Amino acid sequence: MKSFPNPVKRVTLFIQCIVDGIYPEVAESMVRIFDRLNIPGDYPAGQTCRGQPAFNAGYRTAAKQAAKHTINVFEKSPLIVCPSGSCVAMVRHHLAELFADEPAWLARATAVANRTFELTEFLVDVLKVTDLGASYDGRVTYHDSCHLLRTLGVRSQPRELLSNIRGLEFVEMTDSDRCCGFGGTFSVKYPEISTAMVAEKVKNILATGADTVVGCDMACLMNIEGYLSRHNHPVRVKHIAQLLAL
Repeated sequence: MKSFPNPVKRVTLFIQCIVDGIYPEVAESMVRIFDRLNIPGDYPAGQTCRGQPAFNAGYRTAAKQAAKHTINVFEKSPLIVCPSGSCVAMVRHHLAELFADEPAWLARATAVANRTFELTEFLVDVLKVTDLGASYDGRVTYHDSCHLLRTLGVRSQPRELLSNIRGLEFVEMTDSDRCCGFGGTFSVKYPEISTAMVAEKVKNILATGADTVVGCDMACLMNIEGYLSRHNHPVRVKHIAQLLAL
């Protein structure tokens, strides 16, 4: 097994609701990654939604309630790592908006935000690790999720990690950064538009000839996986953590 230095004493796992409830194997993969890096991790059992669905829907009071709980749970954690750019974007950028008129909560929110990282961002930019010694036999394409790319500016990091997976053939898809159509409540409010968008995304995935599509946000991947399944396309859908843990 590849040996890694351990510049970080501990990380706290901030697990996206969809991962916790539907795709726990993604969180399990994160645990295996940090075990390989010799970094202990902990998982606060009291964590819940960070408040983004309510925030996006305009329910600011409910969003504040969820955000305050998130701050209470995580503010003693020195480093917080999440497998979702969307969740991290909410914590890092929108908590300040929620608490703009509450100085005490704003200070606490800012402190938590400054210690919160998306998984690939943390591996590449903080730990300076791009090769985890993983192997995957397949032709892979990558979907850039909106919040991860546009709000956090994370684009090269997942690709660097994928490029160092043994046996993996990487192929860029056309418009990899175009929205898949999920957008949380957007897909519920505008199902026809959402379906048209994911159809276009899947068309671009299939055009690569890839047998696997990879991303960093399970919400996007769930939407893509649903369309692939309904139309009997045999393309596998994986969170990048699942490949890096192999």
